[in-house]
Amino acid sequence: MDFVTSTRQAGSVTIVDISGRIVLGQESASLRNLINDLLSKGQKKILINLADVSYIDSSGLGSLVGSFTSVRKQGGELKLLNLTHKVHDLLQITRLYTAFDVMDDETAAVNSFGQAVTP
Repeated sequence: MDFVTSTRQAGSVTIVDISGRIVLGQESASLRNLINDLLSKGQKKILINLADVSYIDSSGLGSLVGSFTSVRKQGGELKLLNLTHKVHDLLQITRLYTAFDVMDDETAAVNSFGQAVTP
């Protein structure tokens, strides 16, 4: 399955829908570039929808962590939405589950973003 991303807006929150595999190489680089591009446009409330991600490797995890760090450094928030069972287990094993704000409901996730960050 090819790595595909698309973005959409829900109020001031940018939702990034990802499908495919987040692995070492072009996929991980594409994810980092997308997040950096959003930040450069002033979009600092980012929700990453992982519902259609079939696999993620250590490089993919590194991209998520790096993206999370970049967003935080700019005063923003990055949250994860709709983890697949495999991705959920991987985050549990690596203990990264506690680092990310993980949500299962898109509406609740969008509404959970703090009001302190200006759109």
